[in-house]
Amino acid sequence: MSKHCKTGLDNRCRDLDGEIRQKRGDTLVGTLRKSYGPDFAAGVRSDMRLDTLRERVGTSLSKILIGE
Repeated sequence: MSKHCKTGLDNRCRDLDGEIRQKRGDTLVGTLRKSYGPDFAAGVRSDMRLDTLRERVGTSLSKILIGE
């Protein structure tokens, strides 16, 4: 992350217009488990990409985190 980044939800950077940046789709579930804990996306392989997970569950990372 940039040193000049204003953080928001989950310590993610905000874009210039103030919106929180989205996690990149090529982020692996295993990498996200390091941030969100070993129970993140239980039953899913750690080498699955976030964009593939979103397609399968049809929801956003935020909703995956709260279990919707």
